[in-house]
Amino acid sequence: MNITGCTIEKLEDPTGILIGDRYEFIINIEVPEDDELFSANGLYVKIIFALDDHGARIAQYQLFESNTNNYLDFELEDDEQELLLAYCKEQMESI
Repeated sequence: MNITGCTIEKLEDPTGILIGDRYEFIINIEVPEDDELFSANGLYVKIIFALDDHGARIAQYQLFESNTNNYLDFELEDDEQELLLAYCKEQMESI
């Protein structure tokens, strides 16, 4: 998996129920053609990244095709999730 770019937006909790901060990351990725995730339409991962008393973590993620915005019902491998978590943490340092 290769990360080609991202956008970050801080999410507001209008209810005040959630502890800590939440951010939405839209991360564009490329995967090899022989990967089961491959799509000729391109891919992005939508991540809800949480910073709270439990530390920094991916609270939720979803995969989508870039050109169609179609949801893809796939789970990322542990190493892919770790790569994305490290990327999110790195991006947060620059905010």
